[in-house]
Amino acid sequence: MKISYNWLKQFIKINWDAEKTGKLLTDLGLEIEGIERFESVQGSLEGIVVGEVLTCIQHPNADRLKLTTVNIGEDAPLQIVCGAPNVAVGQKVPVATIGTTLYTPEGEAWTIKKGKIRGEESHGMICAEDELGLGESHDGIMVLDPKIKVGTLASVIFNVETDEVFEIGLTPNRADAMSHYGVARDLKAGLLQQEIPLELITPSVSSYHVDARSLKIDVDVQDNAKCPRYCGVTISGVKVEASPTWLQNRLRAIGLSPINNIVDITNYVLHELGQPLHAFDAHKIKGNKVVVRTCDTDTPFTTLDGVKRKLHKDDLMICDAEKPMCIAGVFGGIDSGVTESTSNIFLESAYFNPINIRKTAKRHGLNTDASFRFERGIDPNITEYALKRAALMITDIAGGEITSDITDTYPKKIKDFEVRLSFENAAKLIGEEIPPETIKSILASLEIKVNNVTEAGLGLTVPAYRNDVQREADIIEEILRVYGYNNVGTTEKLNASISNSTRFEDFKLQNVIGNQLAAQGFFEIMANSLTTPDYATLTEQLKSEYHVEMLNPLSNDLGVMRQSMLFSGLEAVAHNINRRRSDLKLFEFGKTYHQFNKEREEHKHLSLFVTGNKSEERWTTNTQTSDFFFLKGSIEAILERLGLDQLKTAPVKADIFSEGLSFSMGKTHLVDFGLVRKSILKHFGISQPVLYGDFNWDNVLNLVKHKSITFKAISKYPEVRRDFALLLDKNVRFEDIYSIAKQTERQLLKNVNLFDVYEGKNLPEGKKSYAVSFTLQDENKTLTDKQIDKIMSKLQSNFQSQLGAELR
Repeated sequence: MKISYNWLKQFIKINWDAEKTGKLLTDLGLEIEGIERFESVQGSLEGIVVGEVLTCIQHPNADRLKLTTVNIGEDAPLQIVCGAPNVAVGQKVPVATIGTTLYTPEGEAWTIKKGKIRGEESHGMICAEDELGLGESHDGIMVLDPKIKVGTLASVIFNVETDEVFEIGLTPNRADAMSHYGVARDLKAGLLQQEIPLELITPSVSSYHVDARSLKIDVDVQDNAKCPRYCGVTISGVKVEASPTWLQNRLRAIGLSPINNIVDITNYVLHELGQPLHAFDAHKIKGNKVVVRTCDTDTPFTTLDGVKRKLHKDDLMICDAEKPMCIAGVFGGIDSGVTESTSNIFLESAYFNPINIRKTAKRHGLNTDASFRFERGIDPNITEYALKRAALMITDIAGGEITSDITDTYPKKIKDFEVRLSFENAAKLIGEEIPPETIKSILASLEIKVNNVTEAGLGLTVPAYRNDVQREADIIEEILRVYGYNNVGTTEKLNASISNSTRFEDFKLQNVIGNQLAAQGFFEIMANSLTTPDYATLTEQLKSEYHVEMLNPLSNDLGVMRQSMLFSGLEAVAHNINRRRSDLKLFEFGKTYHQFNKEREEHKHLSLFVTGNKSEERWTTNTQTSDFFFLKGSIEAILERLGLDQLKTAPVKADIFSEGLSFSMGKTHLVDFGLVRKSILKHFGISQPVLYGDFNWDNVLNLVKHKSITFKAISKYPEVRRDFALLLDKNVRFEDIYSIAKQTERQLLKNVNLFDVYEGKNLPEGKKSYAVSFTLQDENKTLTDKQIDKIMSKLQSNFQSQLGAELR
């Protein structure tokens, strides 16, 4: 949500800089995610001054250029080459001086420099309105009022406004702060806590009056549960045109595009007070009657965006005597909106049931400023006041007169909340005892009324617009955020209880492996379990009928629970690569979800993603690309850490891989890993190879549960290493060598390692050379040369008989 600082200052006269104000708002729970500078004219016309054309002659070397001298109030006039056909002596014109930055309509910056044009020096530029960002015309230079003094800054003449705009990461519960008035209300409370009492200024509607009762439109609310309050009034004789500059600047500052004065005023009041409004062309309301009701399922309705929609039986609609005109609280209809030909309007201000609005907005995939507020719950008691505020602005800006009494249908008033606060409970939750007088002051600044006071606590009335404050804990939270989290002291002593549990707990195992991966340079990611159903089309392993679908999805892209860890991880990979972070090692612990024959299942996984280089570029080392064997080593290290050995290897079957392996232990599948297929990577816009590993974590946990841990002393006797250079057929795998070696010597052979592979020149065709090391050790004594030679001879013999290996 965007909040204009200039606009905020209309409610509370604060003279702090934006950074300091933003810090206080963040401390109050309205987190400032950023502060942007707004300029009503890009560049704020800095360096643009008013000049007077003293002379204007034909350029000696160009038919379409003029050579001028211009007085800008300095000691000597400037010589400027100008190509505009309308430049003439005596004109007052805007002049961009040397060093001034101008902007193209596309926003590209360029700087005025001293130079020569067709052989004549030019010390500036006489500007057209599009070159200054003041319009679209480029027919000629701007000619200003001759009464303007030479040397006057253009920013003064054109009332250029600069502003600072807060981007607030508003949490869903803070419906009360979804307006400039609401933010100012919080700011006032925070300043008062710092002993800076400032008045909260609200726009006056005391001048509101009915000019004539000449246009009455009846209102019939048929569903008071969905529409507890509905107000309306007619305004006749308005002139629909562009809004004044100040109003357009207010809307542009918070990211809105001005439309016309009527619509702009409704948007202005929405962001000013938090009350959505809607203006109907009164001439298009059939039967001079507004009916608030639902329609039959599949009733066609075309919204303002030109999309024809089918209504649901629970969608609340604003209708006339014949047809629906607007989806209540969400979006207007194309046939009843205000146009340039509109002269009379019916202005609506209402309070709609938040749950109904939320369901309707999600059902139609609409997210508007109005629905954003209605579905979170606005102030039901500001409805009439906001209507009067908008009506006065319309008659002031668009003309016309108020031609009916306000219709206010409010059969059952929404009550304030009664809450009891215990001082003892407040001290327990806050961790510090705040004086009762301070508590009462904070609550009063938040417009929470203190009804009665006892030694034990307070009886309170919370205004209806604070629908997130209905419990004692909510009151305590309000007290704490205004008092200041940073003002709560910390103790010098920390007490903790250490649990020595022998029970198997999977989260501990997850932490162990997470720490191991982090030590290897991996970063943990936490992806959304909600995803798009379209990913099921990328692989044959996923089926659309297996989807666990959301009943009320936030969007189509978050419509189902994920069936695979791959795609959410690739989203993270693509996101990082697009931000020039292409060397990635990521891991995620998560779940997948399936629905089989009406039975839902969820399974735990550990996924690894590796792409790019193993480490950052350094002058001391050569860059190494993360390859299949790097991922394989990381996976083997995880399984080794968990004590899972005697692995069986097989080619991976999943079609998400172009090549890869699968590890299992006995009949239990553990992990698939390999190179992700290019066609899948292309779907995410990834052009570099990505390696992916997918652990069936449920299976891993089941095996580890039954795995006993044994300890043994480190041997006092030395290890011995011997190497073989073996000439082998190309189809022989290192795994074959490893298996034969372990079968040959089970007791003394501790490790087998492949440290060099050679294929090519000086080798027979179809052959390759493996350099393999063998580590031998006896736990009880030092090995003799005779023992070692015997083992190595036996290994050589078995390699030769079973693999056809020869020593090189």
